[in-house]
Amino acid sequence: MHIVGRRSSLFTRVALVFAHECRVPLEIVVVTDMTEVDASAYGGNPALKLPTLVRDDGGRVFGALNIARVIAGDARVVWPEDVRSDRGRNAHEMVAHAMAAQIQIIMGTIVGKVPADNIVFAKARRGLEGALAWLDENVDAVIDEMNDELPTRDASWFEHALGCTVEHFAFRGTVAIEPYRSLARFATAWGACEAATATAYRFD
Repeated sequence: MHIVGRRSSLFTRVALVFAHECRVPLEIVVVTDMTEVDASAYGGNPALKLPTLVRDDGGRVFGALNIARVIAGDARVVWPEDVRSDRGRNAHEMVAHAMAAQIQIIMGTIVGKVPADNIVFAKARRGLEGALAWLDENVDAVIDEMNDELPTRDASWFEHALGCTVEHFAFRGTVAIEPYRSLARFATAWGACEAATATAYRFD
């Protein structure tokens, strides 16, 4: 199998973290131009998004969450649907929003060079800040719940997705994470794990 993506990509990195944890070797086929509008540039993904997993038989799997499920196989992973509390469910929603908003802001204001005070991107940033504030207040409790309910897990989508997201802010310089002290503390601990250090962001 190989993955079509970029080592600088938030969503690609989440998939690579799961691949490293599960000892699944993946060759990376780099997308060099994110302004490309031909699906073939994204491994055949009709949504023009990263990443795409291409199987040896030519089959394709779109999106980081789907790819992580394929890679994880029988590993004991806590997926979004496994959590039972309102707090846990909301945490997954806030992470998903933060991931999408980060990419929206980068594509619009950095790649597209639209002024950051444009109402679309100003609202996106305000919503992103709101999601981060909620996560900062609740991250420790969410992880405590998982430790209580699913103590034998090998990994969790929430922790890997959040770790990749917080580190991406520093990598792209879009959000200062220091004011979010709980998230900064979480990211420091997560960033020391082997899968995180082996998949550190870099430009291809």
